[in-house]
Amino acid sequence: MTDLAQRLTKAEREQRWKNQRPKDAATVIMLDRSEDEPRVLMGRRHDRHVFLPGMYVFPGGRVDRTDGYIPAAAELEPAVQSRLLTAMKQGKSAHRTRALALAAIREVFEETGIAIGKPHEGKPPKTTDWSDFFSHGLAPDLSVLRFVARAITPPRRPRRFDTRFFAIDMTETGHSTDALMRPSEELEKLVWMPVSKTSELELPTITSVVLEELSTRLADDPGLSRDIPVPYYHWVRGRFIRETV
Repeated sequence: MTDLAQRLTKAEREQRWKNQRPKDAATVIMLDRSEDEPRVLMGRRHDRHVFLPGMYVFPGGRVDRTDGYIPAAAELEPAVQSRLLTAMKQGKSAHRTRALALAAIREVFEETGIAIGKPHEGKPPKTTDWSDFFSHGLAPDLSVLRFVARAITPPRRPRRFDTRFFAIDMTETGHSTDALMRPSEELEKLVWMPVSKTSELELPTITSVVLEELSTRLADDPGLSRDIPVPYYHWVRGRFIRETV
């Protein structure tokens, strides 16, 4: 391949990345507040991944097409749903908020083995993405999710996501932090870390920023019970800015 062809290929690739529309995604900050300092569950991504290889992240991933149709044992708190709807420019609907919340719980289960749900006696959904979850006799519990941040990956990245960050207090889920966890194809190692020590891990910048935001909020609102605007990081006219929604 000539140098010119290489430059054209690179330019075309960068243009495609620039025009790439961010995909809806959701991630979960699982909180253990049984000790003096809150701990969070972090997972190390496999080195083979194109997106954030080897870095520690919260369990999460993109929304699947079927997520919004899955039955739940308990729905989102009205204040959480209303906050999620804020700043939705396209596809603004309660269905989309459910899809985000359900994707968050599905990804937690797929990546850690922890099922955030309540007993369910109805028919399980037909989609195979959720068959293992419902095989435990549970349906997802959306009521324990608290919306704490949103961030959109800047342009010119190989993957772009419009990610909603949720937090879950483990004491509200029926699980303890001693619950059996299992590594997955996404996360090869899972660790509970005090928030103040997460800086010792290799973290994406936005993960560090969200942890700082969460620490500030927990100091003022330990139960994450108040309905307050959440930080929203996104790219505007060449700058990554912080707003609230």
